[in-house]
Amino acid sequence: MKYLRRILILLALLVLLLVAATSVLSVIRRQEPGIHVNNSKLHSENISMDKLNSPNAILTELKNGETIAQRGAGDRIYPASLTKIMTALVAIENVSDLDGLITSPYDFYQYLYQMDASMAGFEPGETAKARDFIYGVILASGAECCLTLAEAVSGSEQGFVDLMNQKAAELGMDDTHFSNTTGLQDAEHYTTVRDLSILLACALKNTEFREVFTTRSYTVQPTDVHPEGFTIGSTLFENAGNTGLKSGEILGGKTGYTDEAGLCLASLAEVDGKEYILVTAHAPGSHETEQYHILDAVTVYNEIADVGRD
Repeated sequence: MKYLRRILILLALLVLLLVAATSVLSVIRRQEPGIHVNNSKLHSENISMDKLNSPNAILTELKNGETIAQRGAGDRIYPASLTKIMTALVAIENVSDLDGLITSPYDFYQYLYQMDASMAGFEPGETAKARDFIYGVILASGAECCLTLAEAVSGSEQGFVDLMNQKAAELGMDDTHFSNTTGLQDAEHYTTVRDLSILLACALKNTEFREVFTTRSYTVQPTDVHPEGFTIGSTLFENAGNTGLKSGEILGGKTGYTDEAGLCLASLAEVDGKEYILVTAHAPGSHETEQYHILDAVTVYNEIADVGRD
């Protein structure tokens, strides 16, 4: 009987020791820096946008669509080349064969040269795959690619712009109006960073668009004008310098700039296993200055990592 009592006492002590050890381990785990962002912490109280260079900004978690922080998100802005997110998406959705050949018309090049529009490198009359021109739209911000795709899909830029505005209405982009495919300055060409965030979230659900958006460089295969082909690089990564994040990486993005729009950026990043999109607009500077829109993106994405470790 005494032997049985001792066994029971020992078992009880072992149970108490196991409970105590579990409690200690739980406390230790809570004290260790986490590698997973707790989304309940991610809101405007923790992610500050007050010190950003960009007066207009919105941060959203891609998967659930939650807006985490925003600043001037409903203000009307000029989107500059962020327009080309819609241009590329509408082209992808309406070109019947992305590997089919289309030809860049001669008629609009002189206008683009006069406007000092950004170009991807296709020449007047050059024939290439529709896919090549779409990469040119997003990576190199090529205005000639926008107009080539517009003519191929709709027969004119205006017809294609009508499709862009229809898509904006379908997505609930209630304060957006497009008047061209390129983002060249026009008083009737406007949006908000909130609307652009809605657009980018939708576009990233399209596998073709996502592939283009997250590509750093793309090689156009030999054409009649470029017999050796040529390489198109992303304006984001070419201008970014160091985009290293504390925990994650910027996966892709679309830059934009005009004098009226300032420096703009719509980007996708992975931070601690979750994907976020950030749209910023109207940062000071130009292509020749510090790239304040990119600095803002790095700042915000690093704040997410910091909050996840608090």
